[in-house]
Amino acid sequence: KVNLHLGIHTQKDQRGYHKVDSLMVPVALYDTVVVDDAPELTVTHEPQLCVLPERTTTWKAAVLLANKLGVSPDVSIDVQVHIPEKAGLGGSSADAAVTLYLLAQRWGVDPLDPLVVEVAKAVGADVAFFLDPRPSLMLGAGDTLVETYASIVDAPLAIVLPAETGVVTKEAYDQFDASPIAPESYEQLSALLRAAGQDVADQSTSDQAAASEQLIQQVAKLLFNNLAPAAKSLKPQVAEVEEWLKAQPGVLGAQVSGSGSSSFALCESQEAADAIAAAAQAKGWRGFSTTCKL
Repeated sequence: KVNLHLGIHTQKDQRGYHKVDSLMVPVALYDTVVVDDAPELTVTHEPQLCVLPERTTTWKAAVLLANKLGVSPDVSIDVQVHIPEKAGLGGSSADAAVTLYLLAQRWGVDPLDPLVVEVAKAVGADVAFFLDPRPSLMLGAGDTLVETYASIVDAPLAIVLPAETGVVTKEAYDQFDASPIAPESYEQLSALLRAAGQDVADQSTSDQAAASEQLIQQVAKLLFNNLAPAAKSLKPQVAEVEEWLKAQPGVLGAQVSGSGSSSFALCESQEAADAIAAAAQAKGWRGFSTTCKL
């Protein structure tokens, strides 16, 4: 996922989580999760993560759902990792959500049952989004689904990260608390996506293509993330990547995703996204050319 709008508030809930306005869209960059029978719960990641298996969101998701359902989590869970870690792209949350989805099916529960959603929210703020990844407005602590939007286009997207730099989400929030920036409203972006989904059904194919192009341009002008300055303060390379992206040919708008370290750019064409990813790799950064749902 990338956050088209991320508004962090200084207010916190009883759990100590910040109030968060998050408008997220799914990205065609994914890990692969395989669940199989096993004598006991095992979790493996390839490449291996920098934390023990028992401390991963995947492990936590399996244990919490098993406890809720009163079953024994006698499964192996193997994750092929393609989404970069500590990038603000939600890779670990996606892994946890797919684990919940597969285990719910295996254990005879609707993956979107409120019980499963409750477990997802207990695992992490973004996990519930990945149970049903559509363009979505998430409020509360960024874990409560308020609205989904009908997708009308796969928008060309470039994602770029510094070579080795990752941002720990908690550290970004601590930095935000030290120097908070007021969030802007998500209402204009939300209204734009809502109207686009309602209008497209009545349009001809040529009109839909023009509407899709216009939507990407309009969304690009409304990108917002008030957690980005904290990420840039912690890791100056994050700022360097974002500014570089904004200056590339074919970029309509760019910003840091989530707490970083990745930045993304909505692009005029897939060819532009391809060229940006290649240029980033030539600089020694990590670059991806993909799409996101708008």
